[in-house]
Amino acid sequence: MTRSRYFLLILILGALSTISPFSIDMYLPGFPAIAKDLNVSISQVQFSLTAYLIGIAIGQLVYGPLLDRYGRKKPLYIGLSIYIISSVVCAFSTSLQSLVLMRFMQALGGCVGMVASQTLVRDLFPARKIAQAFSSIILVIAVSPMIAPTVGGYFTVALGWPSVFIALAVVTVLILLATYFLLPEGKPADAEISLKPRAILSNFALVSKQPQFIMYAVAGGIAMSAPFAYIAASADVFLNQYHATEQQYGWIFAFIASAMIGSAQFNHLLLKKFTSQQLVKFALRYQVIAGAVMTAGIALDWFNLIGLTVAIFFFMLGQGLTGPNSSALALAPFTKHAGSAASLIGSFRMLVGGVITAIVSTLHNGTSLPMVLGMWLTVVVAIIILTSVKVVIRYRARRRVVQDEPAVLL
Repeated sequence: MTRSRYFLLILILGALSTISPFSIDMYLPGFPAIAKDLNVSISQVQFSLTAYLIGIAIGQLVYGPLLDRYGRKKPLYIGLSIYIISSVVCAFSTSLQSLVLMRFMQALGGCVGMVASQTLVRDLFPARKIAQAFSSIILVIAVSPMIAPTVGGYFTVALGWPSVFIALAVVTVLILLATYFLLPEGKPADAEISLKPRAILSNFALVSKQPQFIMYAVAGGIAMSAPFAYIAASADVFLNQYHATEQQYGWIFAFIASAMIGSAQFNHLLLKKFTSQQLVKFALRYQVIAGAVMTAGIALDWFNLIGLTVAIFFFMLGQGLTGPNSSALALAPFTKHAGSAASLIGSFRMLVGGVITAIVSTLHNGTSLPMVLGMWLTVVVAIIILTSVKVVIRYRARRRVVQDEPAVLL
């Protein structure tokens, strides 16, 4: 494969992967304008984000089997078309109910890019190049939370919040055309793949019986929902409570996102000296302390705009360690059912993220306390679950209740 061909494939696959991240982050600066136009509160607009996350959680479970059964590109065409139509309807929404429904449909369509891009990497690249390809795509994805709110802020100020959804639709049309004309087919359709719910659910059930998977998928999924508590309330906190401009909010969002991106890159170096288990444990303990300081600072009114931004930045440093290491540990016991396991991890994280955004929105009280408290409690619950499951596994091992389970990395 030539260098130019490699770059083109990475660019298209990376673009497919960033559809949903851009859809989550780009419209955040427009929350106040959306609330004003639809005659609702910002906390109510936040339910459109919850709907999107729930749509991703459901969609990821659906597209995996469809991509195996019908090939890679047909589900892509259908999903991207749903996304484009829903985005346009979002732009012309005149009620909160319509916006929430269309955001859900937007997510159901757009998340096909996340699933298909990962699947196509396995199809299109030789085994020795797969890790390199994934790393390149992750770098493309990492850019989205840094630039999406900034771009969205400028669109909102210059053209109004509906322009954000029109821009998303236009960009996705270009991605759809690139997919059709430039992206190879990948693995062909397999008529023997069963789409019966019983067959699909049996694979999920088999995965869910693995103790190590449960321990790190659940604890990691809950811990990784902390950014969603931040995303849900950050527009109201920074734009309304601390009176930042839409453009300033975009730069604040980019700065905080750099904490997760930087620590995720640093994770590669740390793994040369420490195990993933050690890094997960350290990251959760660090975030519990950082979250306690951040919550106390809000409760005692220590922070101005800069102080809160810095506090969130330091808290988010732990996310870049927790995410990749908990995923690696959750997937470690599997070979044959790794795809089902990965789908469950992604779906669970988005589902928990949706629940967290709904809770933070419901507890909205005109302060930043629900946001930072939600962020802190996710890591507190995560470390409690991780510790509790370890105790149960060790107890069962001592009692020899389970004799045939694979070894668990503790």
